[in-house]
Amino acid sequence: MSDVVIRVDNLVKKFGDFTAVNDISFEVRQGEVFGYLGPNGSGKTTTMRMLLGLIQPTAGHASVFGFDCVSETEKIRPRVGYMSQKFALYEELTVRENLVFYAGVYGMRPDEYRPRVSELIETINLSGRENDRAGQISGGWRQRLALGIALVHQPKLLFLDEPTSGVDPSARREFWDLIYTLAEQGTTVFVSTHYMDEAEHCGRLGIMFQGQIMAMDTPEALKQTKIKGAAWNIVTAPLIPALESLTATHGVHRAGLLGDHLHAITDRGAHTVQSLQSALAERGFVNAIVEETEPTLEDVFIELAGHEVKV
Repeated sequence: MSDVVIRVDNLVKKFGDFTAVNDISFEVRQGEVFGYLGPNGSGKTTTMRMLLGLIQPTAGHASVFGFDCVSETEKIRPRVGYMSQKFALYEELTVRENLVFYAGVYGMRPDEYRPRVSELIETINLSGRENDRAGQISGGWRQRLALGIALVHQPKLLFLDEPTSGVDPSARREFWDLIYTLAEQGTTVFVSTHYMDEAEHCGRLGIMFQGQIMAMDTPEALKQTKIKGAAWNIVTAPLIPALESLTATHGVHRAGLLGDHLHAITDRGAHTVQSLQSALAERGFVNAIVEETEPTLEDVFIELAGHEVKV
């Protein structure tokens, strides 16, 4: 039996003259944490909605668990969970009542959902809050509840569409801990994000831009194969004049601000720590601290997209 859970072949979706998804093909295998990285409007949500059978493709073919995403959607939906960007909670119902309600929507009997709901409350770390109304809990707790709702019927495949957007970093880390726990238990996870740091946690990653998949591999492989030179962090001041000088330096492929320092990619073999320090010193930045570092996924994205994109 094949371990391919999702198969996509030359999938296209157009809305009038606008092409939201442009001829994409990929596979997702059982137990993967598969990431979809890209800015808003790059086609991530549209892809998910086609795989769920919520919208029909303009061209191409997609299947989930071997079932056609157009003609066999009723066979797909009971097997998958979906947490959308704007997940629906019933604000006047408690945490437990929301889980019970959605269990009923999925056709679960009371003898099935009662132990499952209790188990989920433990899994999503909402013990002690099960009787709180959904409208009164914080964003991080609401996010966990939405995940619990997507999991209540024990799906083998989970779609998470930018699930941590708008929550604090601590809640994001805790949420990813839950994702890994689910993957270890055999759930396949397809997660979209525009956070570069989150994308690092995916087993494999597809980078989307303007409806196309520009690259797909493990995060480490993408950094090794798509960045052809060396990466550097540079601490100096003032930053903007230093950036202008660094950008004008021979062999510097690209440079930009990264927090309170500069980050640069140089052509392969073009520079050493000493040569970059000397180049900056010649322009008046005599105390620059230069350190070679690993390329980032942001470096990969900018390299593929051709320019920096605000995500």
